[in-house]
Amino acid sequence: MPEETGTTLDKEALRALIAEVLDVDVADVTDDAHFTRDLGVDSLMALEITVRLEQEFSVKLAEEELTQLTTLKETYALLDGKLRAA
Repeated sequence: MPEETGTTLDKEALRALIAEVLDVDVADVTDDAHFTRDLGVDSLMALEITVRLEQEFSVKLAEEELTQLTTLKETYALLDGKLRAA
């Protein structure tokens, strides 16, 4: 079994985490579902997603990066880049 390096990001785990925070079905969090338009995310939910991502993945998200967190695909790309750079 390969060892976890801490720099890999599991998209399905990310999908499940976002679904849990938003209290929606995992199937609703498609790669391209827009958090605001399609999933009804408001500013408080967006903050909660940000806090959970920072806790779960031990990253710090800058304010300007938060605008990139619009879909699972974009969120994954941002986090993956941060984890690979760490």
